[in-house]
Amino acid sequence: MTDRIILASGSPFRKTLLANAGIGFDAVPADVDERALEAPLEGSGATPEDVALILAEAKALNISEKNPGALVIGCDQTLSLGDRVFHKPGDKEEARRHLLTLSGKTHQLNSAVVLARDGETLWRDVSIARLTMRKLDPAFIGRHLARVGDKALASVGAYQIEGEGIQLFEKIDGDYFTIVGLPLLPLLAALREYGALDG
Repeated sequence: MTDRIILASGSPFRKTLLANAGIGFDAVPADVDERALEAPLEGSGATPEDVALILAEAKALNISEKNPGALVIGCDQTLSLGDRVFHKPGDKEEARRHLLTLSGKTHQLNSAVVLARDGETLWRDVSIARLTMRKLDPAFIGRHLARVGDKALASVGAYQIEGEGIQLFEKIDGDYFTIVGLPLLPLLAALREYGALDG
């Protein structure tokens, strides 16, 4: 069994998923400039899945280089609608525009997870969920955002599926863990493979 597992994220949702799965870990948020890493990828032909993997890997490597011997989990998630990649909204108005754009359409959540040790990538995976938002009335979007408050600014889609955001959808194709941002089943398999979990 490995000595130490580190989650290179401060996300309360990811921490809860790992804790609920019975994994002992420390959470150490990575110090990476995501927008600076993404800038050279624009127009390069990198897919939204590639972007998620590159960011997850950068986070895992960032923390693994500072924590010798530890097995570090890096994760990232992109939301894509066609070729457009969405980022967390900066304010309520941007959240409103996100939801108006996604209304009545199927978007994709691309959740990447990477394992690294001593500055070396050991394993990487990206899982995809497709979510179809029902056609939303603009007035409803305003009322919804007023109810959920700043929680809408905590995720790329301006919604939390594990909360009131579930009301926005008519169809979901993909697992809950991928949607929340940590593909848990492939990660657990990889942790067993690297001796970090009994099994």
